[in-house]
Amino acid sequence: MARCSPLKAVHLPAQVTIPPRFHKVRAVTSMTLALSKGRIFEETLPLLAAAGIVPADDPERSRKLIIDTNRPDVRLVIVRATDTPTYVQYGAADLGIAGKDVLLEHGGAGLYQPLDLNIARCRLCVATCKGFDYAAAVRPGGRIRVATKYINAAKAHFADKGMHVDLIKLYGSMELAPLVGLADAIVDLVSSGGTLRANNLEEVEEIMPISSRLIVNQAALKLKRDLIQPLLDAFQGAVTGDRT
Repeated sequence: MARCSPLKAVHLPAQVTIPPRFHKVRAVTSMTLALSKGRIFEETLPLLAAAGIVPADDPERSRKLIIDTNRPDVRLVIVRATDTPTYVQYGAADLGIAGKDVLLEHGGAGLYQPLDLNIARCRLCVATCKGFDYAAAVRPGGRIRVATKYINAAKAHFADKGMHVDLIKLYGSMELAPLVGLADAIVDLVSSGGTLRANNLEEVEEIMPISSRLIVNQAALKLKRDLIQPLLDAFQGAVTGDRT
């Protein structure tokens, strides 16, 4: 996986033009952060701790979707990973943490993305059944059928190769598609590759490295700068190892 470039100091832009549809934000004295359960939440905990924020509940054990913290001005909302950008875009949350894969599919409208947190790292890849001649299938002018939930990323990737692709939208069990003849290949996130190997599939091409980003609502960016900038500074210090 490609190494990330060293992070530079990140500051919010002084002037932000706020489209009317993004004007709805919560009171300027409080801040809401949208997170998803699982790996992103677990790997965000040290970043929150660096900012002096401790969740009052564990979302894996609690049914609460709104979680208070040790700070009365900060709360967490627990959402599906794919919904995080939408909650932030429309001001239901001031900030959120979302994977690059999710942001590519969302499009990023109404969002400021100041910082790559370098957490929940994996890669977006093409995988096929072992023995499939992928090199021949992706020659310019060729045609291939691909199953994925990452339609935008897959479409752009194969368009760059100058080939035709029939994309099939799936939401889970992606590895099944080539095994039953639904698709020639899949585009999916890969971490260790264990699930691919267990299903006699192999990674044939890496599209891009994936990690999670801090995203900020455009209106909150202007109205809550005094709350957001210290959080951003603390997150950046934790990512770079500079806690001074």
